[in-house]
Amino acid sequence: MSNVNTAELHPFVQECASAMANNQLQRLVFSKYRGDNKELKRIALRPIELKSQRLVSCLYEYRTNHITKNVAPDEATSLCQQWLESEFSNAHLITDEWEIQLSISKKGKVLQNKYRNKNSAKVGAVSEANLETSHNRAKKRFVEQTRPYLKELGITDASGEIIPAMSRKWKQINKFIEVLSRAIDNTGLAKRSEVHIADFGSGKAYLTFAVHDYFMDKLQVPTQVTGVELRQGLVDLCNKTAQKLDLTGIKFEQGDVQHFKAQGINIMIALHACDIATDYALHMGIRTGAEIIMCSPCCHKQIRPQMKSPQTLAPLLQHGIHMGQEAEMVTDGLRALLLEAHGYDTQVFEFISLEHTSKNKMILAQKRKQPRDNTAILKQIADIKAFYGIEEQCLESLLAQ
Repeated sequence: MSNVNTAELHPFVQECASAMANNQLQRLVFSKYRGDNKELKRIALRPIELKSQRLVSCLYEYRTNHITKNVAPDEATSLCQQWLESEFSNAHLITDEWEIQLSISKKGKVLQNKYRNKNSAKVGAVSEANLETSHNRAKKRFVEQTRPYLKELGITDASGEIIPAMSRKWKQINKFIEVLSRAIDNTGLAKRSEVHIADFGSGKAYLTFAVHDYFMDKLQVPTQVTGVELRQGLVDLCNKTAQKLDLTGIKFEQGDVQHFKAQGINIMIALHACDIATDYALHMGIRTGAEIIMCSPCCHKQIRPQMKSPQTLAPLLQHGIHMGQEAEMVTDGLRALLLEAHGYDTQVFEFISLEHTSKNKMILAQKRKQPRDNTAILKQIADIKAFYGIEEQCLESLLAQ
């Protein structure tokens, strides 16, 4: 790329400086990196308030991790000039009033488009910048980031701030508790004298600790939580963490969902249970009469080899990727119908955005309060199996035993 005419950058940099100085900055993003560090993808700036001081938070987004640096507005302005001169080809500034897009061509030509921020046109609207400048924003969170278990699990640092590399996990935890809280309201579990929860495949137990904390701290309901994990090392680690935090009502055991004996579970959780392990988890939830069942399935292997492409769909399903997607849809669709046929109201939805995790599907089942005739649903299941030539589905077989 040819050298950039710094004089042509001056108007945009001044717009950035003015927005930061006048507390009108909402967001500023630098992209299309052209410097020497091949790992850096982009830098995003936003205003924050830390210890009564107004600063600019600079999030450096690398391929494998993120790093945050907080700087004064004057320093941020100097960095903006530097980044545009030698490191980035694109910049997008959003203020309370304007949106400005800047691009630098391969020949060094600076192009700029400026237009009104559509969100600022609403009468009486309060700017996003004014709403969210606090470092600990007022945005509703179902999990408080000051909770001790978050620090112990490496989600937050010593001052209670989210560690950038763990921001995706932090969002996942909040989304999970948000979904769970609605199910708790629907089923009335918060009114119980005691709640029993089992989390199969608990792993490092981020969500296990979050669920325990939500019941014990927010709802103040006595709760017994059991995390079940196949890897003994993680079981020992999580038990030590619980002991270190002096927690009661939470324990971890070695085992898997196919062989674990459980009774009287109110909430059954199984995230990323591979292939038919999801079916065993759903069956356990149904068998024990759980009011809430939460599963995030993956690795749909059982149904795909059995599926025969119906003649009309054969041209579409001749491609492996399409057949895989169809098998996943059919597998989880049958699971949802089987849950419906056994006394649950069921939803299948995107648990969290694909930008945070590729395994983003959630099956949420809530026990129905009133029985109903399920003859029609059972016929739907039989018709789907016949349509695709499916001989066996694991959950159906377990329920029939």
